[in-house]
Amino acid sequence: MRTNTAVVTYLMGLGFCLGISLSAYAEPEIFQGADLALGEKLIAEGKCAQCHAQKFGGDGSAIYRPEERVNTAGILRGMVEQCNSELNLGFFPEEVTAVAAVLNRDHYKFK
Repeated sequence: MRTNTAVVTYLMGLGFCLGISLSAYAEPEIFQGADLALGEKLIAEGKCAQCHAQKFGGDGSAIYRPEERVNTAGILRGMVEQCNSELNLGFFPEEVTAVAAVLNRDHYKFK
């Protein structure tokens, strides 16, 4: 009985570890370790939605079309860097990555 319990416990632990490992691959490598809370804060403070609405009309959500110009995680990060430069936002590289990671999580879902 004890051996079966030990095996079950081991397998459950192994499955848990594998689940964590597999979930780490659910996001592109470029966004691994990104500070999502920081990205959310910067998006809110940067008034991204207002700028997007100005450029794309409506509520600005038309910009989030992964099948259009932005079709990889690297291009997404590059677009955020472009906004950073054009608008002189002053984001550090890790902040650009954090914003792009949030956009990926919420809109693009690149793997």
